[in-house]
Amino acid sequence: MMWNGRSKALLLGMLLCCWCEGAWANLVANGSFEQVEQGRASGWAQLWTREPGQGEAALDKEVRHGGNYSVRIEHRGTLDWSLSSEKRLDVKSGDLFTIQGWVKTKGTGSTTIGVIAYDANGKAVDWTLGGRSAAGVSRWLLLRSRFVIPRNVTAIHPRLIGNGPATVWLDDFSLVKQGNVKEMRSKDTPQRLTIGNAAISLTVNTADASLLVKDNRTGRIWRQQPSGEGGILRIAKVAEHIEMTLLDGSSGMDIGVVLRLEPERPEFTVTLSGEGELETALRFPGPFVTKAGTYLVVPMNEGISYPVEDKTITTRRLVAYGGHGICMAFWGVTDGEQGQMAIIETPDDASIRIKRLDGNLCIGPEWDSQKGRFGYTRRLRYVFFEKGGHVAMCKRYREYAKQIGKFKTLAQKRKENPNVDLLIGAVNVWCWEADALAIVREMKAAGIDRILWSNRKSPEVIKAMNEIEGVLTSRYDIYQDLMDSKVAAEKLRGLHPDWTQGGWPGDIMLDAKGDWRKGWRVKGKDGEMYPCAVLCDKQALKFARQRVPEELKTHPYRCRFIDTTTASPWRECYHPDHPMTRGQSRHWKMELLRYMSEDAKLVTGSETGHDAAVPFVHYFEGMLSLGPYRIPDAGRQMARIWDEVPERVAKFQVGHKYRLPLWELVYHDCVVAQWYWGDYNNKLPAIWEKRDLFNMLYGTPPMFMFRKDFWNENKDRFARSYSNVCSFARMVGYSEMTDHIFVTADRAVQQTKFANGAAVLVNFGDKPYRLPNGKEVKPMGFYVWEKK
Repeated sequence: MMWNGRSKALLLGMLLCCWCEGAWANLVANGSFEQVEQGRASGWAQLWTREPGQGEAALDKEVRHGGNYSVRIEHRGTLDWSLSSEKRLDVKSGDLFTIQGWVKTKGTGSTTIGVIAYDANGKAVDWTLGGRSAAGVSRWLLLRSRFVIPRNVTAIHPRLIGNGPATVWLDDFSLVKQGNVKEMRSKDTPQRLTIGNAAISLTVNTADASLLVKDNRTGRIWRQQPSGEGGILRIAKVAEHIEMTLLDGSSGMDIGVVLRLEPERPEFTVTLSGEGELETALRFPGPFVTKAGTYLVVPMNEGISYPVEDKTITTRRLVAYGGHGICMAFWGVTDGEQGQMAIIETPDDASIRIKRLDGNLCIGPEWDSQKGRFGYTRRLRYVFFEKGGHVAMCKRYREYAKQIGKFKTLAQKRKENPNVDLLIGAVNVWCWEADALAIVREMKAAGIDRILWSNRKSPEVIKAMNEIEGVLTSRYDIYQDLMDSKVAAEKLRGLHPDWTQGGWPGDIMLDAKGDWRKGWRVKGKDGEMYPCAVLCDKQALKFARQRVPEELKTHPYRCRFIDTTTASPWRECYHPDHPMTRGQSRHWKMELLRYMSEDAKLVTGSETGHDAAVPFVHYFEGMLSLGPYRIPDAGRQMARIWDEVPERVAKFQVGHKYRLPLWELVYHDCVVAQWYWGDYNNKLPAIWEKRDLFNMLYGTPPMFMFRKDFWNENKDRFARSYSNVCSFARMVGYSEMTDHIFVTADRAVQQTKFANGAAVLVNFGDKPYRLPNGKEVKPMGFYVWEKK
């Protein structure tokens, strides 16, 4: 940058003004630890430890960053500790501060710089405002953050805290006030700025950066809760969009924001850009405030609705980059007709947070860092509906999925691999009996004609099954976990045959600290749990290429289930030989699935599910099973039959008042959704019938898992489950779900419709329901309209 004389004079004046007002003075007394009284640093309180007598603080002449001393904390306990400056500082809402300090650590514990924030009553409202953390840093590391004082905070207290056993050094610690956000705003900033089209108008409140949307078609007002402290520094209307610079209160980062209306749609996009480190998630825009009588629409696995005033709902954070979060990148709120949704157009490092405002549930986005930095431009699309509720939201997202290339139908996949047809209307069977052929023949004799046999078998058995009409042969496989061979030899009873042991240690994933990421935990001979390492997704494909073609030469499987790939999140890898962002993790996970389905020409399934994989897979085990509401330890005690139904399973997992078929409304004709293998139809016999009804309503096949004795005792029940469900699942297997209707206000009676003209009505209630044609649907019964 070229500086002229006037620019230099202006800069000098600003610096002098700030210095004279004390704005850039260090507000931490003796932050350099150079002032010593009676052998200890003046201006600092005694070290506090949660476990008495488990730590000491002392000045250190030998290890220091600058000057003559640092402070060294020796902590032996497993819990937390704190070293605070003696002085609390009075502050005002909107004050902008920078806090920084140089740290080193040794040991397994961690350390954090930050301030305690207090309200006017002296109550701590945030224990680590402006916090920045470190662990395992053998060289001096600068921890630094900017933060804005929230509205309810009147005082702050700078300190260094830690957790766990460690030696921590701190030097050159400072807290500097840089001004106040209100004073930093442009003087000509308008109070509000509005843009609009025929459908909606969008207004920015420049005082708190909140948005207000008016639906011109209905007159409804949608108002956002401000996302946090900070504020708009600059704002302007440029053509038909709004550009502004936002100072984010939690990160202290300047964020470029562009709000752009779609010319002829009730939609607008929010684009965010920034530079620098992003230690905590950016929460902008804020959530839209909700009203009683509306419900959240959340694509957690198959989908769920949360009445906003329901106090029994647990607030939570759900990542958009893995199957145990949201499986499609949107959320919404509706009264059943009018509503609004948000589509996350850059989901690789995004999450949503379900929280309460004024007692009602709402949802806002959170933008996670890309390897510790803001990274690429983030984008969110808001859509407003005058009618259609959650069905309209799903159809808008289906349109979006087609636009970005996520959409590929089962009919298209069948043209590439005719064996896909064996999947449609087939029950997924997990059975470990030695004589698998005998079981299959008994199932066929009982009228169970279409079977996905998921357990691996010998070449002879596979060939024999392939010759039986309607049987699709498959086996389990995994490309995530591997174990240290030394640990396996000394502590375990054996190695899983599908662990990628050849990847230890060069192909494992490292986190930002350089530690190997921990995966599935295995019980050792001593009863202790030992974690596997996680194979880097970038390295997984080479192991599949080594394993699969060679095995298929002797084992003619037609299908393969790949565990964890779409269940576990996209992860960052910091290994110097194969570094990876979350976006690259997603890419390599999808390449693994693409290899299975396209190169190896196998019908392909994966765990739980995520729509990033729609073009590459044919079914998901676990999409029907809402992750937080499965039985305890569902992934370890798969074969155990439960007699008692846990409350969360009864209320949510098979709760007709909460569940929504969101996945089916978007992707029913693209991927087959199934229950999880620890949460299958016959897992809890008391709700077996209700699970079957959900399969009917969703047009999806059941899953059975059994030992021979359970099969023998319940053969007729298995046959009835198959007969009721699979003929309809076969009928609609290639068809779009076009509608989902709550027929009764209590949601006990529901109906779904499909593009081929077929439909089904299900009665979850305890009393009969009479159809317009006079026919009666009994409690826990169903009625099918055949396809046209």
